[in-house]
Amino acid sequence: MSPTSPASPASPASPARSASPASPESPKNPAPTRRLTTAQALVAFLARQYTERDGRRQRLISATWGIFGHGNVAGIGQALVEAGHGGNGTAHRMPYLQGRNEQAMVHAAVGYARQSGRLSAHAVTTSIGPGATNLVTGAALATINRLPVLLLPGDTFATRPADPVLQQLEVPYAGDVSVNDCLRPVSRYFDRITRPEALIPAALQAMRVLADPAETGAVTLALPQDVQAEAYDWPEEFFAERDWHVRRPAPDTYELETAVRAIRSARRPLIVAGGGVRHSAAEETLAAFTAATRIPVASTQAGKGALRHDHPADVGGIGHTGTATADELARTADLVIGIGTRFSDFTTASGTLFADPAVRFLHLNITAFDAHKLAALPLVADARAGLEALTAALAGRGYRVDPAYETEYTGAKEAWEERVEASFATPDPTARPTQTQVLGLLDDLVTEEDILINAAGSLPGDLHKLWRTRSRDQYHVEYGYSCMGYEIPAAIGVLLATGARSREHRPVWALVGDGTYLMNPTEIVTAVQENLPLKLLILQNHGYASIGGLSASVGAEGFGTAYRHRDADGGFTGPPLPVDLAANAASLGLRVLRAATVDDLRKALSEARDAEGPTCVYVETETPDTVSGPPPAQAWWDVPVAETASRMAAVKAREEYDRQVAARRRHL
Repeated sequence: MSPTSPASPASPASPARSASPASPESPKNPAPTRRLTTAQALVAFLARQYTERDGRRQRLISATWGIFGHGNVAGIGQALVEAGHGGNGTAHRMPYLQGRNEQAMVHAAVGYARQSGRLSAHAVTTSIGPGATNLVTGAALATINRLPVLLLPGDTFATRPADPVLQQLEVPYAGDVSVNDCLRPVSRYFDRITRPEALIPAALQAMRVLADPAETGAVTLALPQDVQAEAYDWPEEFFAERDWHVRRPAPDTYELETAVRAIRSARRPLIVAGGGVRHSAAEETLAAFTAATRIPVASTQAGKGALRHDHPADVGGIGHTGTATADELARTADLVIGIGTRFSDFTTASGTLFADPAVRFLHLNITAFDAHKLAALPLVADARAGLEALTAALAGRGYRVDPAYETEYTGAKEAWEERVEASFATPDPTARPTQTQVLGLLDDLVTEEDILINAAGSLPGDLHKLWRTRSRDQYHVEYGYSCMGYEIPAAIGVLLATGARSREHRPVWALVGDGTYLMNPTEIVTAVQENLPLKLLILQNHGYASIGGLSASVGAEGFGTAYRHRDADGGFTGPPLPVDLAANAASLGLRVLRAATVDDLRKALSEARDAEGPTCVYVETETPDTVSGPPPAQAWWDVPVAETASRMAAVKAREEYDRQVAARRRHL
């Protein structure tokens, strides 16, 4: 992508452009300017930025979230008033969304960006001080997941007439440091705008990064509050519409030929589909590739849905939270073909999963940084363009996996489906449901239109192993940062991206446990204010269930993971806390449906799905038994265990750890 070449109707894939040429610069005919504050100029500029991919054009920054304080109220706040009302419903209006927590606003923006295919994003404005530092977690989540969001935190005075100003961090050794510098390591691009005219190159660089599929993530423009309100004569050309072409780089010829040779020589190849398949909209291309080659496809959390659950080549999730089918194939694979994945430790089972002594890796990824992981043969390209090139290159060479291999993995997939059915089974409709039974009831209800959002706790593992994904965007589990509190605001972002205010809106479910709910319920108020048909499903299990299980497995005995009263010895083994999350959700404006039994829950879920306004289903879940509990982990995950301990639980856990870690290898 380049902002230098002019576009034309005959060239829809062209770089950024100006709508009209600037007037020739001369004393007699000076270039036209517009006098605006820095904040007004920035908002006007943002409203005129577009992305284009495959001939489809959309706003790059379609709305701005904000919470106002003294660091942004008179600058960006005033500019948004003018852009929202003065725009008078035109194409260059900048909609404003009111948030309740700065971190949550970023999560909402990230949910919107993911649902929009990374082609459209939101901006987030805050004041200085805690408003700015609250952005850090959301920024890290955006950057780790390669999702675009524009952060506009207020900053201390550039001219320093008042030093220190309220909420300013004073650093004795550096006068130019503010709390906004916390955002540097979690931003893909960072700049502090200390003069109005500095906004021009910074804003263009910010758009470049946001629209770059290999570079995108959180972008931060720190805005000193005095500079926001300062007026400047801006060149009119700065406000011309610009298209940022989202490129689809094709693979290098040498790398493509190397990849083709590797595939043709493989006996037991396995594809690992990551989030890059979705970001590239390469699902149909992947299906065509597997139809031609019959190579099985396992998926990461971000890649689940690359193929429908009932596609013959789909073998489910891979890694620590994966299926037995995918993980057994991974252990015997001689070629692992990564497509748009980061190969995190959950995917590789901390370096223990790909066990064949001669296993090789081929990695199709738009970033060279990721393509070279695990000493892979790199195929640096857009996922769709790369798969198209591979399919074409293999077409005339007659490659297809051995039929016996295909029979093996399809049979294993059928066996795993029986385990899914057992986990979802509800033999007693009057009983309290287990967590997996809750998922089974939801599985019975949803269609390909529904979208499920989750991020943390024990639910991601159960969903990765068990959920039957029906469409490319149904499965929305944020597991790059696995951030508690992401789900509710992200659901709002997804609702906004799917046209939630129309009569044809898609059902969007935010699935949370009680621990996650207590982390960040604030944006319920936003859903109520905007009358968004959020479907919130709260599973009450009285604590941190996921970490409780992990704690027990590593010898920490579940310490500090249950929500219970203290006992006589000062521990947390007393009765469950009398916290009523349903009442809390109702107090924030949600309609709440309580479910005590399997039958109750079935009815409540159906009612919630049909609801036109924001609705909550609340259910207290039962501890799973051997029938309705989830299958155990099918692969290891490295969480170091105490090397010395006096308690037997930790001693035994260390023995198991030493046994598992012996299988770890570095792929060099």
